[in-house]
Amino acid sequence: MKITISGSLGNIGKYLTQKLVAGGHEVTVISSSADRKAAIEAVGAKAAIGSVSDAAFLTTVLTGADALFAMTPPQMGGSNVIQNTIDAGKAFAEAISATHVPRVVMLSSIGADHATGNGPIASLYHIEEIYRQLENTSVTFLRAGLFYTNFYNDVPLIKGMGIIGANYPDSLGLPFVHPADIATVAAEELVHTPAGKNVRYVISDIRTPADFSKVLGAAIGKPDLPWVEFTDEQSLQGMLQAGLPEEIAKLFTEMGTGFRSGKLFTDYNQTGSPVTGNIKLESFAKEFAANY
Repeated sequence: MKITISGSLGNIGKYLTQKLVAGGHEVTVISSSADRKAAIEAVGAKAAIGSVSDAAFLTTVLTGADALFAMTPPQMGGSNVIQNTIDAGKAFAEAISATHVPRVVMLSSIGADHATGNGPIASLYHIEEIYRQLENTSVTFLRAGLFYTNFYNDVPLIKGMGIIGANYPDSLGLPFVHPADIATVAAEELVHTPAGKNVRYVISDIRTPADFSKVLGAAIGKPDLPWVEFTDEQSLQGMLQAGLPEEIAKLFTEMGTGFRSGKLFTDYNQTGSPVTGNIKLESFAKEFAANY
């Protein structure tokens, strides 16, 4: 099959490209950076350098493709983040329609069934709605859990203050996922074409913040690493002080509030809270410690 994937050789893209190339597929990897061209070609794929917001570029890349793994960058600028992300989704949809790609697997997120109250995830709600209007294209929305790799954002807090935390309590069960588990499911979905539009959750483990601090702390030699529940205002101010743009900091604060209320897990829980990934928190903790 001729399969195009976006996301360059990022957390998911590298694993996914390797799997698809090993499976004998003809893979094209979209990247915004020309510097990634050699690395993409080194794993046996073709590089397509351009912007995922450019419908004309995407139309050229997708011509003749049998399947597309579509993802939009997690932060598209420091302002107008939601609209910029939606616009990228619109560009993909325009190109998909123009080239009649029969199969699309979209990286979405848990909580994408809500239009508001979910921070940056709101953009994925709107992109899902756009893709649901695609005619004659099979689409699977991969609603992923929180990425384990987001814990790397906490390293400065751990090193600087000896704590880890967010604006939700240590008793809250949170669904996490490893990028490699997402790649495994995406590779499986890309080579099948179910009818219509479908949702599939990708979760590796469900654990509490109390588990995070205990397991990650032990892995880095800080067995007493405490989880601190911040207020929304403390969380916002902490991100601003760390240098995040105000719009992004507010979106992440809102997302934490959505986690705390349980709102963002409603649909996932109604599906039976499936956990199908193989990489558990303890396994990721070894990676975390190696990169700490």
